[in-house]
Amino acid sequence: MTKVDFKKALRPLSEYAQKARKSPIIVVKRGRPFAAVVPIRNADEETIALSTNRKFMTIIDRSRARTKKEGGIAAKELRRRFGLH
Repeated sequence: MTKVDFKKALRPLSEYAQKARKSPIIVVKRGRPFAAVVPIRNADEETIALSTNRKFMTIIDRSRARTKKEGGIAAKELRRRFGLH
């Protein structure tokens, strides 16, 4: 992993993207992680957009907690209940 200070990150984005293919690049601002340049493998734009959306991730976390607490229904059982054999 490479760290680059925000104010010193003056190279073209294409260079950082090429380097990120080998290892993530963390952009640091005031000593704290600010952004990251990472390769996207096996993901599409929608997946990336949703995985970085706080509201969506809150919904997912709430759903996982509820399923852990109350249990869930297997996909096979759900299809059976809706007649989708």
